[in-house]
Amino acid sequence: MQHYNFSKVTEIFLLGFQNLQSFNLCFFLLLLIIFCVSVCGNLLIILVVSSSRSLHSPMYFFLTQLSFTDILLSTTIVPNTLHIVLYEGSPVSFIACLTQYYFFSASEALECLVLTVMSYDRYQAICNPLHYTMVMDLTFCVRAILLCWLVILATMLMIYLTVSRLDFCGPNIIDHFFCDLEPLLELSCSDTFAMKLETFFLVIFLAICPVIVIIVSYVYIIFTILKIPSVTGRQKTFSTCSAHLSVVSLYYGSLIITYVFPRKQNAKNVKKILSLFYTVITPLLNPIIYSLSNREIKQALKSNVRNMSGAFRFSWFLEVSLFTVKHT
Repeated sequence: MQHYNFSKVTEIFLLGFQNLQSFNLCFFLLLLIIFCVSVCGNLLIILVVSSSRSLHSPMYFFLTQLSFTDILLSTTIVPNTLHIVLYEGSPVSFIACLTQYYFFSASEALECLVLTVMSYDRYQAICNPLHYTMVMDLTFCVRAILLCWLVILATMLMIYLTVSRLDFCGPNIIDHFFCDLEPLLELSCSDTFAMKLETFFLVIFLAICPVIVIIVSYVYIIFTILKIPSVTGRQKTFSTCSAHLSVVSLYYGSLIITYVFPRKQNAKNVKKILSLFYTVITPLLNPIIYSLSNREIKQALKSNVRNMSGAFRFSWFLEVSLFTVKHT
């Protein structure tokens, strides 16, 4: 086999959604609206939690990290997707393609770990309430998130460097709307077995193991909830983890269906739609699920709105008073 230098392919052409035809503009506007709402919704969650003393707890600290991860995922995927949809495909430099994959995979893997830490938090809160404040203190929460970031950045950098050493000699067309690993490896003329093996073990470590931890945590949580004698008590306890369980189901459900789906040529369009779900729709749904199903967040949001309106009325009254004094 003839080998080429890594720099032989310098540009990747992303096909995007070729079957939209006359619906390109509508789809572009829909994606733009979803992107704006996703970013604003997750930013709102971060601001509300940061500004409300009643929400300064481990559960909401981890929720802000989840919102930050969703913002990172949306800004990594959606802006370039908008360009692809508008121009019915778009070229991107090979380095930019690898960089997009790095941040995409880092945000996806980080979300897996954050959801796992959140499930552990719910486990401690429900199964070990007497020791909760001692175990889930600020030091533990900060260390857990820093460890997640260090693990993700290190492992994703390892994949990035491994992919960059492969030879890419064409073709340079990817039938997708972002740079994912599988279509990238299909363009390589090197032996990708070592890369696929490395990815396999990382998927077990960063995706399979976390979901096992989440399942085990919820098994203990469910058994603990069933021991509560009153129906009201069971419902109240379960409500504290229902939002997290919904987010986990949506996120892992779409990921599993996407990457376990039969690899047939006619399944590519289905995979694109499923990929849209966990890269575009999930970051939109997460803040909606937590804000609608969480009474404390709704109360904090209402309180912030009242404070802002009160501050606005005060500033307006002050301006009117100064204007009146000035002209009398």
